Amino acid sequence: MKKLLFIFSTIVTLSINHPFAQMAANNASVKATYTNPLPVKFGDPYVLHTKDMYYMYGTGAGAKNGFSAYSSTDLVTWKPLGQVFYGDSGISWGIHSFWAPEVYEVKGKYYMFYSAQWKYNPANDLENFKIGVAVADNPQGPFVNISDKPVFDPGYPIIDANVYFEKNGKMYLYYSRCCYKHAVKSEVAEVAKQKGWYNEIEESWVYGVQLKPDFSGVIGEPVLLLRPPVSMSDKQAEWESRSVTSHEVNRRWTEGSVTFKKGNTYYMMYSANHFAGQNYAVGYATSNSPLGPFKKAANNPVLQKNTAKGGVVTGTGHNSVTYSPDGKEMFCVYHGRTDATGDERVVFIDRMKADNGKLTVFGPTTTPQKLPSGARTQNEEGVASKSQ
Repeated sequence: MKKLLFIFSTIVTLSINHPFAQMAANNASVKATYTNPLPVKFGDPYVLHTKDMYYMYGTGAGAKNGFSAYSSTDLVTWKPLGQVFYGDSGISWGIHSFWAPEVYEVKGKYYMFYSAQWKYNPANDLENFKIGVAVADNPQGPFVNISDKPVFDPGYPIIDANVYFEKNGKMYLYYSRCCYKHAVKSEVAEVAKQKGWYNEIEESWVYGVQLKPDFSGVIGEPVLLLRPPVSMSDKQAEWESRSVTSHEVNRRWTEGSVTFKKGNTYYMMYSANHFAGQNYAVGYATSNSPLGPFKKAANNPVLQKNTAKGGVVTGTGHNSVTYSPDGKEMFCVYHGRTDATGDERVVFIDRMKADNGKLTVFGPTTTPQKLPSGARTQNEEGVASKSQ
């Protein structure tokens, strides 16, 4: 009789617990994924990974004349930290248009490179952008300018700073010369004029230059590394000229560069077309030297709108690169737009790989994706487990 009661009790217990077990499994499954876009309203997102934490900086997110930040342990769940830099207070040189911050850890300090409108403007130029540096003791700030002037003045407006740190101790600053007052002759410009679209086409170009160790200036002269194609027969011309050929604006951009090295190859990712338009997209070029020459890849663009395939994402660009918590997976962090977000830029992260000189970005995605490898999930009992 006791044996029968035990069997009956076991069956009842299993039948009662089964729905809850199934619910726990379902919840664990949900918590082991993420979906783009992330709930972060940034343009030009840059991710710093330090001391088991991720910090994201970007343009916008309600920051006034400065930058806000977020923190995360897994790359997908982000906590707002508020504004971490006020560029128009204390030691300052910028007055507005604070864009594209990137933060680097150097000898226990955190240095923020950013773009802004320089208040010293004797020619009264509409675009008088330059690059500055701010420093903090912690990645969450507060950041303060290291100088009351920009890093350097090349004689034209510049934005989108990116720094590469070579193992030999040398540091290289990459930036984009603005389109402003930079009309360039090309076959695309000739076609635009012949068809009555535009009288001239302005362009932005990516340059590189060695940085002084204390970030107080540069060493030598900037080197031109990337520019839009001159010839219409160039395989890159079609996708890099869409802002012109779609009659969106009389400008072609090469901006938002990010450089990293894998193996013996230097990869430079860059964005082309109007940042506020649907055609913003990402390509890359490779080199065996940090100052080039760089050769654009045959499989460009590697990230672009997916509406032609039935998707809802447009305006993908100005990315940074980071790795999963266990360092095994590479991620492309970028901004884009969807039908739901409208004109507002929001953050996406998608897996990417770079191998033997070829780079691939597996995005844009809007369906559930596995958490970055090494990220921690929570099961129903609240016990932490690592995603595989």
